[in-house]
Amino acid sequence: MALQFLAGALVSAINIMIHAIVTVGAIGIARTAGLRHTHRPRLQLMAVMVATAAVLMLAHTLEVLVWALAYLNLGAAPAESDLLYFAFVNYTTLGYGDITPVQAWRLTGPMTAMNGILLFGWSTAVLFEVLRKTLEHLAAIGAPGFSPEDR
Repeated sequence: MALQFLAGALVSAINIMIHAIVTVGAIGIARTAGLRHTHRPRLQLMAVMVATAAVLMLAHTLEVLVWALAYLNLGAAPAESDLLYFAFVNYTTLGYGDITPVQAWRLTGPMTAMNGILLFGWSTAVLFEVLRKTLEHLAAIGAPGFSPEDR
């Protein structure tokens, strides 16, 4: 059991590092794009939000791939399993249950789900903060349709 926790903690730590790197990059890009003066503030706001969400979705996909590689290296899924599907189902907490981990690695599923929930929550917080900061900037520059009360 200790080996399962150690492996899950290591993969989770790798994914947290990936998410931190992507988050810092996404916030930097969103800040640069969101703080520009524009004649189309609503389009700018939409573009910033869509780009931020897309980058975060790519990060989550990469993190699922890390879990799939971990399952492969650990032999945590039954032979002939679709490891990417298995990782996505666990990471998103969908939990179909049509593929289950082998008995010796049964804690990897819940650990994957715990990692996914944490990182989805983090992404939600990032999206909200990007939206808040962009709205605040648009109100501060007096963009049409955005007022200080929107902050």
